[in-house]
Amino acid sequence: MARVSQEHLDARRRQILDGAALCFTRNGFHATSMQDVLKEVGLSAGAVYRYFSGKEELIAAIVNEVLQEVGEAFEAAGEQSPPPPPDVIVGEVMGRMLGLRPGLVHEGAAVFPRLIIQVWAETLRDGELSKVLNEGYAKVRTSWVRLVERYQEAGMMRADVTAESVARTVIAAAQGFVAQMALFGGAPVEVLQDGLRGLMSMGAPAQVTRVDHSPVNVLETPAN
Repeated sequence: MARVSQEHLDARRRQILDGAALCFTRNGFHATSMQDVLKEVGLSAGAVYRYFSGKEELIAAIVNEVLQEVGEAFEAAGEQSPPPPPDVIVGEVMGRMLGLRPGLVHEGAAVFPRLIIQVWAETLRDGELSKVLNEGYAKVRTSWVRLVERYQEAGMMRADVTAESVARTVIAAAQGFVAQMALFGGAPVEVLQDGLRGLMSMGAPAQVTRVDHSPVNVLETPAN
């Protein structure tokens, strides 16, 4: 009997993961059964269980795939000297994440923002998935800390703020943008990039002079 090629095995695994992602996005993890996945991919139980033992393993595989893609994107950015500014890196990483499977859409939108929201919620009850996500987050945070330190060394970013604080804030901005996409509708990644550029452009508050020649911060509300 002819041996099944690795290419065929990889394509079948991809088919199962994509079908599961669509099912999870459509109905959530708990409302999706393995029978739903089998129907979505059009395969027998034996064919699917050859690759994954159940929903939990499917979820973990999808999460690991996204984390691996994000990690590779940060590694590529970190190899550049000087590294691209934060808005460029965030845009590249977000674009790669959203473009992982461009053919996967639900109600006209990419599945990954909605899927990621569900993953976050699932980590609150699933200890193993929480461990996977925490390890992935720790790697991303470490990558950002190193990037921020390089920005500071190159004089591209103020050095009186800890790299850890900046790293957590940039990650939070990206996570918040994903949540907005999932909950309130899609927006191009350029919106996030433009917002980050605007925030990074802020300097010390300018001052103007009152009629009595005393300084006033332009951020203050003028007295009536």
